[in-house]
Amino acid sequence: MRILMLSWEFPPRMVGGLAHHVYELSRALVNAEGCRVDVITAGEDGYPAREVMEGINVHRVLPYHGGEGRDFIDWVQRFNFALLERGAFLFNENRGYDLIHAHDWLVAYGARALKHIYTTPLLATIHATEYGRNNGLHNLGQRNISDIEWWLIYEAWKVICCSKYMREELRNVFQAPEDKLAVIPNGIRPDAYKAGGEVVLDKSFYDPREKRIFYIGRLVPEKGVQILLDAAPIILERFPEVKILIAGTGPYEEYLKHKTREMGLENKVVFLGYINDAARNELYNCASVAVFPSLYEPFGIVALEAMVSGTPVVVSSVGGMDEIVEHEVDGLKFYPGNPRSLSDQICRVLEDEELAESLADKAYRKAILQYSWDSIARQTSDLYKEIINSNENLRWQQSTKKQMAATAERKMEGERIPFLI
Repeated sequence: MRILMLSWEFPPRMVGGLAHHVYELSRALVNAEGCRVDVITAGEDGYPAREVMEGINVHRVLPYHGGEGRDFIDWVQRFNFALLERGAFLFNENRGYDLIHAHDWLVAYGARALKHIYTTPLLATIHATEYGRNNGLHNLGQRNISDIEWWLIYEAWKVICCSKYMREELRNVFQAPEDKLAVIPNGIRPDAYKAGGEVVLDKSFYDPREKRIFYIGRLVPEKGVQILLDAAPIILERFPEVKILIAGTGPYEEYLKHKTREMGLENKVVFLGYINDAARNELYNCASVAVFPSLYEPFGIVALEAMVSGTPVVVSSVGGMDEIVEHEVDGLKFYPGNPRSLSDQICRVLEDEELAESLADKAYRKAILQYSWDSIARQTSDLYKEIINSNENLRWQQSTKKQMAATAERKMEGERIPFLI
């Protein structure tokens, strides 16, 4: 099958977890399922416009007229113009594709246009919604994004959700029909999370007397790092040797640093900023526990990262993470937004080494068995085939061919063909 994948981020340009998802899925579709995959994504200065990464044909485009002094919605529109232009070129160069796979609302304009111009079915993956990220729609900008999400869901033949939680969210927020939604989880590649023994921090951070709590992710309100800070004094009262390591960047970073100073935790909380994959792996390896206190989490790939790294996890019982982790079997869960509940579960891991080891061992085996990318690529490939070989798609293709043939015949007879939108 020939698949055109559309995503606004792709390695090495990574904003959130979407880039890793699209890369790993595309890689598995190529190498395990034998698909041809072309990915169109946003480029940056210094990145090649075209390259092959582990069999994936990657095409990077720059939004028209730069990006300075303009808002994000404007950037998205200009990016979609460039995406559509490159997509049209690739359709002609490769004599079409069997299916277009769009990831999130940021590629909706280009995806919809290519669908209708080239009579090619569109599949969408919705990784998160604007409604869910903000616990409602509170301004015009958020409502506009939500409208585009609805539009992409409407235009798609099928919609992939990464969890049952997300499926229910799309049904409730957008009234998406049940038979249009498919649940296929995110995956994990164990080899990508092996620690290489690289020293990424000052030696003082490796004090054997210390216990380390590790968080990695975007610094935004819905990730709940502020809840971890609220829980810190309770934890430190019982375990004074604890250090909290926070990796990642985002618009909430300055607020969190200010909160840390106000609480007098500067010597106990370390903001590491953006870290590379080697540093991430080493930090998982040396952490006593990985904590993800999200208030909204469609899936929770970071929980799988910790699990496959052999690190005990404590997560909020929300969204996709509530489905990944089984409480007291392969991880511990706490009540979302509750610092006391969070501190209780973290302290259980820190004080009971036997429990921590048991949780980590069972979590590792679950991640390996249930969340391999080859399995997820196979499920995705099966859905591709279902769409491509459906009677609806075949009728659509035949109808379009008849219309094109009739138009060509009228042109040959000299009839003037009106231009209709």
